[in-house]
Amino acid sequence: MHRVGSAGNTANSNRPRKEKRLTYVLNDADDTKHCAGINCLAILKSSVPDRCDYLFSGSRDGTLKRWELAGDAATCSATFESHVDWVNDAVLVGDNALVSCSSDTTLKTWNCLSDGTCTRTLRQHSDYVTCLAAAEKNSNIVASGGLGGEVFVWDLEAALAPLSKSSDAMEDDCSNGINGSGNSLPITSLRTISSSNSISLHTPQSQGYVPIAAKGHKESVYALAMNDSGTILVSGGTEKVVRIWDPRTGSKTMKLRGHTDNIRALLLDSTGRFCLSGSSDSMIRLWDLGQQRCMHSYAVHTDSVWALASTPTFSHVYSGGRDLSLYLTDLATRESILLCTKEHPILQLALHDDSIWVASTDSSVDRWPAEGHSPQKVFQRGGSFLAGNLSFSRARASLEGSTPVPVYKEASFTIPGTPGIVQHEILNNRRHVLTKDTAGSVKLWEITRGIVVEDYGKVPFDEKKEELFEMVSIPAWFTVDTRLGSLSVHLDTPQCFSAEMYSADLNIVGKPEDDKVNLARETLKGLLAHWLAKRRQRFGSQASANGEIPSGKDISSRSIAHSRIEVDGNAENDSMVYPPFEFSTVSPPSIITEGAHGGPWRKKITDLDGTEDEKDFPWWCVDCVLNNRLPPRENTKCSFYLQPCEGSAVQILTQGKLSAPRILRVHKVVNYVIEKMVLDKPLDGVNTDGTFAPGLAGGQLQHSAVGGDGSFRTGLKPWQKLKPSIEILCNNQASGYATWK
Repeated sequence: MHRVGSAGNTANSNRPRKEKRLTYVLNDADDTKHCAGINCLAILKSSVPDRCDYLFSGSRDGTLKRWELAGDAATCSATFESHVDWVNDAVLVGDNALVSCSSDTTLKTWNCLSDGTCTRTLRQHSDYVTCLAAAEKNSNIVASGGLGGEVFVWDLEAALAPLSKSSDAMEDDCSNGINGSGNSLPITSLRTISSSNSISLHTPQSQGYVPIAAKGHKESVYALAMNDSGTILVSGGTEKVVRIWDPRTGSKTMKLRGHTDNIRALLLDSTGRFCLSGSSDSMIRLWDLGQQRCMHSYAVHTDSVWALASTPTFSHVYSGGRDLSLYLTDLATRESILLCTKEHPILQLALHDDSIWVASTDSSVDRWPAEGHSPQKVFQRGGSFLAGNLSFSRARASLEGSTPVPVYKEASFTIPGTPGIVQHEILNNRRHVLTKDTAGSVKLWEITRGIVVEDYGKVPFDEKKEELFEMVSIPAWFTVDTRLGSLSVHLDTPQCFSAEMYSADLNIVGKPEDDKVNLARETLKGLLAHWLAKRRQRFGSQASANGEIPSGKDISSRSIAHSRIEVDGNAENDSMVYPPFEFSTVSPPSIITEGAHGGPWRKKITDLDGTEDEKDFPWWCVDCVLNNRLPPRENTKCSFYLQPCEGSAVQILTQGKLSAPRILRVHKVVNYVIEKMVLDKPLDGVNTDGTFAPGLAGGQLQHSAVGGDGSFRTGLKPWQKLKPSIEILCNNQASGYATWK
């Protein structure tokens, strides 16, 4: 399972320090749509007449989006981008605060009515943060739980207080040059509660605010719920019990047993007396916390229950889960009815007036009729059944053929997403990646430009992969994953700087054809072109590639002191971005990385403002782009033999093993053969000891050529008039006028 590495203290470790990674996430489609499953939903109702309500969605693509709801229309008005892994839950707190949690182990707070501004990153969890709970009438309190078995209670007023100078160096507040920018809507500040109602918390120490820890879980926590006043907190997870806490102190008050599998969803009524739980054992249970017992069990689903939502009076519950079904159940009469079925497992529900928003492992969000204010109207349609009280009762009924018929066949409205990528293959040229998405479409990406160069439609993936196979060998300079539903391209130093190509093979006009181009260096220049332009606007000549960095540590001195760099002598010392490395500004990729301080962050390349430096970027990225320096590489050569092709009348060459640089163009090998077979002296580009000169430009090979009669003719390449022609084969495949490796 994918884990996000933490930037821990390695000062006392004897192991070599692993350098920070830079990742860029490619965006092919409309950025106003999610491209992976929706894990969470939250509704913000307008308090002003004739103003629209908002729906917030958090996705496995790592982003949250705000949707303006107006009748049968939903417009994406903001994307909240800072998490570097799945967004697992989100809650609205107070007037304008949105709190989200992620598999990147952090919580983030946002101004929910801004254009995506992250106001603070909260770090306390040791593993994925899976769930949140908020107190509706206490706008300061949020609880978080995660896979590490940890439950924390946060006072947002204290957590969002300005950091002291001593703690500023240790805490990441998302404004480390990595904050969202732009103008926000007119809003009020975060509403706080009076001191008499505040929860007593630890006094912030010099290292920053510390939340209350509710200690007791030994295993993962999947679900949390809190009553309106913030005086009762319930939690559940893989221990199969419902735990009840006093969030003001973090102390346990009781635990309730009854479920036989993981608890995945929890609800509390406004008073905190009644609790609903949904479990992987397919059961829904209603608990009376005052009597500390289970009042009712509802066998409605045939598989895991993952999502619950109740009517305002807590009289009915909507439930969904792994069985793709959405049910409505009367908690008093036990009467249940199937509202609808979906094509994907249901992950989250959000009741909105007389409708309910349903999120699933698909990237879209559906709105279904729900009659939230008068749920009895749904039962009047007929087709209801009485919920059993044993977990196997619904499964048995299903096997007996008494599967209920859904009340609604189609959603009343859908917010569409884009298909997520589920399969990929890096091609041999190490510039193209073939992908297949959830809709079955196969596309070819050029990762050095971040664009789709060919959309093949719905074709067999493996057949297309074989069709695109090339007999080339280029070092693996990047890795790829599709965890976020998009292509995430990872660059790790020094491996990423191992691949080079000739400018002629990249069709770079105006550059000598035999110049070698480092693929990672040029890709970094393309990714950070906007950043560098902004930096030069901000700092002027200081930001040019002269080794001077206006803030932070001097990378130049540090790098030289550690003997970890070499100047790329074959590259021009400028910031020119060549066409094969120009990234789209219409659908710009997002960068995920971290620097010396603050932890991982994510931001679009066009949103970088030039203030980011080595505190935010890995030092080797800044050093490469600003100072034109690459990590040192071994001066290795490859060895090979030249032999006549089978059946050829060509004389057998008696020379021994040949050696060449890491990258060699075929025409130089052809020159060597001509020299051995025809001429009595070496051609340019071939040394007398049987090695090939690594740094000669193609122009040096064009000064003279050999005619059919052995005479020299100017302006022609040696093999152009040579008869018979010479063809170099590698693995029985002809090597053309291209790179030979």
